[in-house]
Amino acid sequence: MPRTVPEGHGPVRYGPPAPDPGLPVLPELAAVLAASAGRAHVEPPGGSPALLDAAAGYWSRRGLPSERGHLAAAAGPAPLLCALIAATGGDVLLPRPCTAWWAPQVRLLGRRAFHVATPPECGGVPDPYALLETVRRVRAEGDDPRLLVLSVADDPTATVPPPEVLHETVEAALGEGLHIVSDETWRDTLHHPEETVLIGPAEMVPQQVTVVTDLVGGYLPADWPAAVARFPDTPGGAELRARALDALTALGAQVAAPVAAAAAYALGEPDEVTGRLTAAVRLYAKVAEAVHRALLAAGALGRAPVAGRHLYADFAPLRDALAARGVGDAMELEEHLTERLGMPVPGGHRFGDDLGALRARLPVGPLLGTDTEQRLAALTAPDPLELPHVERALTGLAGALDGLRADAQHLEPPR
Repeated sequence: MPRTVPEGHGPVRYGPPAPDPGLPVLPELAAVLAASAGRAHVEPPGGSPALLDAAAGYWSRRGLPSERGHLAAAAGPAPLLCALIAATGGDVLLPRPCTAWWAPQVRLLGRRAFHVATPPECGGVPDPYALLETVRRVRAEGDDPRLLVLSVADDPTATVPPPEVLHETVEAALGEGLHIVSDETWRDTLHHPEETVLIGPAEMVPQQVTVVTDLVGGYLPADWPAAVARFPDTPGGAELRARALDALTALGAQVAAPVAAAAAYALGEPDEVTGRLTAAVRLYAKVAEAVHRALLAAGALGRAPVAGRHLYADFAPLRDALAARGVGDAMELEEHLTERLGMPVPGGHRFGDDLGALRARLPVGPLLGTDTEQRLAALTAPDPLELPHVERALTGLAGALDGLRADAQHLEPPR
C-alpha cells in the first residue's frame, strides 16, 4: 500500500486488502472444492440452481424468505455491486467511512459517489439528517442520486447501527426515492450476539432493499470469490434483477464451478462450518478487545469492535506526537503504522474518510500466528491471549503504541 502511485497505475490497484482471516481453510470446504475441480461445465450467469437454493435457505433462516428467482450470485462482491449500480442508474450515496471497494465501482461506471457522515453511535449508515441534506443539495446541483449503499455490520468501523438509527436512515432514504443496497457480509460475525441487536433494512422494508453478502466474510477463504444478492420480491425487484443479470453476463462474472460447490456447501451451514465460524468469531472478539484496550491505553480513540476481524482507530489525540515523526495525514499514518506494526494498516482515506483525519483500520488476523500450527492453536485455545505467540504479538503492538503515548507526554507543555 505505497503512498505514491507509480506512473500509469491506478490507486484502486493498491487498495487495502480485505481483513485477513488469519486461519487455514476448513478441511471439509477444501474437500468439497477438490471434489468439484473436475467439473467441465460452466456455471450460468447469476449462479447455478444449487447455489441459489442454498442462498435461499441461508436467508430464510434469517427471517428473509427467499426463492431462487429472487437471487443472483457473482464471482465476488465487487462485480455484483457494479451490476447493481449499472442496473439502477444514477449516482450513489455512501457513508463516510465505508468499505474500500464500494466507491471504485461507482467511478468505474462514470457515476458520482457522494459520501455522507455517519452518526456518533456507529459507522456503516449515514446520519439521516445529513443524508436528507446531501440528497437535496446534490439534486439542486443537477446530479441524480438513486442508490444508497450501507452496511449493518460495518467494515471498516466494526460497528452495528442501533435499530432506531437504522430505521431513521431507511425512512429518510425511501422518502427521497432511493433504492437501498445493504451489504451484510459481516452479519454472522457478531462478537457478542447476545448483547448486539442486528436488524437489516430488508427486515424493515423488504420490498425496497437488495441485500448483498460476500461469503468471504464468514464462510469462504479470501481467494475463493463468491457473493450473493437477494432482490425484493416485487415487479420492480424482478426488473432490477434482470438488468443486474445482464450486467453480470457482460462482465463474465460467473462463479467458478468448484467455488460454487464450496459456497453452496457453506451456505447450507453444516455443523463443521458453523462450528468453525463460531470458534473464529470468539477468537477475533478476544484479540480485537485486547487491541482496543491497547489503543485506548496509548491515548487513541475508537469505538469498541462488535463484529468482524478488524477495528477502526482515531489517532487524533496523538497528532502532535505523530507530527514529530513526520505523520500529518492518513496516508502518512498508514505508512508509519504499517512499517511500525509489521502488518497492513490502511489509513482512513482508503475508506472515503477525510485525508486530514488520523484514522486507520487495524486487522486482527496477523496477530493470530505466523503458521498454520500457531493459528489453529489460537483457534482452539480456551484463552488465546495466554498463548506465547499471541501474547508476543499483542505486546509488540502495545509497545509500538505506547511509544506514541510517551512522545505525546514528552511534548506536553509543563504545568
